[in-house]
Amino acid sequence: MRILLAEDDRIIADGLCRSLRHGGYAVDCADNGIDAETALLTNTYDLLILDLGLPRLPGLEVLRRLRARKANTPVLILTALDAIDDRVRGLDLGADDYMAKPFELAELEARVRALSRRSSGTTRVMECGTLTFDQTDRCALVNGERLDLSARELGILEILLTRANRLVSKDHLVDHLCGWGEEVSHNAIEVYVHRLRRKLESTGVNIITMRGLGYYLEKPADERRP
Repeated sequence: MRILLAEDDRIIADGLCRSLRHGGYAVDCADNGIDAETALLTNTYDLLILDLGLPRLPGLEVLRRLRARKANTPVLILTALDAIDDRVRGLDLGADDYMAKPFELAELEARVRALSRRSSGTTRVMECGTLTFDQTDRCALVNGERLDLSARELGILEILLTRANRLVSKDHLVDHLCGWGEEVSHNAIEVYVHRLRRKLESTGVNIITMRGLGYYLEKPADERRP
C-alpha cells in the first residue's frame, strides 16, 4: 500500500513516516500543497493523508482538485483546524475521514487500515490454506501461530494475497512497498520473496516465479477453482 502524506510540520511528518513504514506501508511525503498536487498527478496512491494548513496551496484546494479529476483516492484529513465548519467543508469536498491534531498515533493507524480495506474491497482477514493474514493487526498466522515476518515480507505477502493467482510484477511490488528516497532493487525483491517463500513452506501456499515477469501466489489445490 502506497500513501502520500502531505504535512508541513516536520516533526509530525517524520514521526508518521517512521511509524507507517514500520507497519509495512510505502510513504511519500510532501511539505506543501504544490508538491502534493504534483505527486498526485504523477503517481498512484492508495491513500492521501492531508493537512489542511499546507503552504503554497491549501489542503482544501488540493482535495478539490483531486476530486475534480474524478480520482477516488481515499483521503484522511489531518489538521489543527478542528472547527465544525472546517470539518464539514473537508467532508463535503470528498474527504473520507477526519482527525484533528493532537491525535493518538494508534487511532490514526487504525483509520488508515480501515480506509485501506474500504478502498481495496478486501476483508479484514484473508485466508489461504492454513495461512491467515489479519489486516487490522498486520500479522500473518499459520494454524493460529504468528509467522515471524519483516515489514517488507508482510507487505509483499499482503499484495500477493489480494491478487492471489494473478501475476504481480516486480515493478508493482517496488511501487507499493517503497516511498521516495527508499531504494529497493529488483534483486532485493527477489531476496524478500525467497525468504517469504521459505517461511510459507508449511502452509501449502506457493509463490511462483515467472521469469522476467514477476510472481503470483498459488492457492492450495483444494481452494482453486475448477
